[in-house]
Amino acid sequence: MDNWQKPRVKICCIASVEEADLAIKYGASALGLVSEMPSGPGVISLAEIAEIVQKIPPPIATFLLTCKQTVEEIVAQHRQCLTNTIQICDALINENYDKLKTALPTVKIVQVIHVQDENSIEEAMRISEKVDAILLDSGNQTNRIKELGGTGRTHDWTISRKIVDAVEIPVILAGGLKAGNVVEAIQKVRSFGLDLCSGVRTDGKLDEAKLAEFFAMI
Repeated sequence: MDNWQKPRVKICCIASVEEADLAIKYGASALGLVSEMPSGPGVISLAEIAEIVQKIPPPIATFLLTCKQTVEEIVAQHRQCLTNTIQICDALINENYDKLKTALPTVKIVQVIHVQDENSIEEAMRISEKVDAILLDSGNQTNRIKELGGTGRTHDWTISRKIVDAVEIPVILAGGLKAGNVVEAIQKVRSFGLDLCSGVRTDGKLDEAKLAEFFAMI
């Protein structure tokens, strides 16, 4: 696919050491581990996340997905599982990223932007100055029961591309990615990374054939 640099891939909703090993085998450079959420798939306990993290080789990024919105709650969660990255799936109250980085100086901070409309561009630009990376997803924080990821839906990739062009930090594209649309996603968005869950699963379980098909496309 032309001369575009191959994007890094994060496989999310990892539920066991076996799933982690399978994702890494096919080329994942990051794994998503989902803590308590108001909705969506893949939730496991902090104890289970910690057990998986202990078995992951150091070159692989381990993401704690959290819906917590205060620094204190996020730090408390992280101390139980010790991932090397935190993915904040909701809005951090007062955008207090400096306080979070002071508390966890060696941990990378990734903020999710749920792409709704052109206003998401300004949000991404503002937050990009405070975090290590942003992740563009297709959730909806305004629903009665918040959707903070794992929807299996795509969003408007033209907005995502504008965000990629507007910020100076890595951007990870999520939301409805699978083998059938990943080439188009890469060509349209040109993101640093790709993040997927449902696109490589069958009945909630990581599907080796779908993993192989997906990685063959990138």
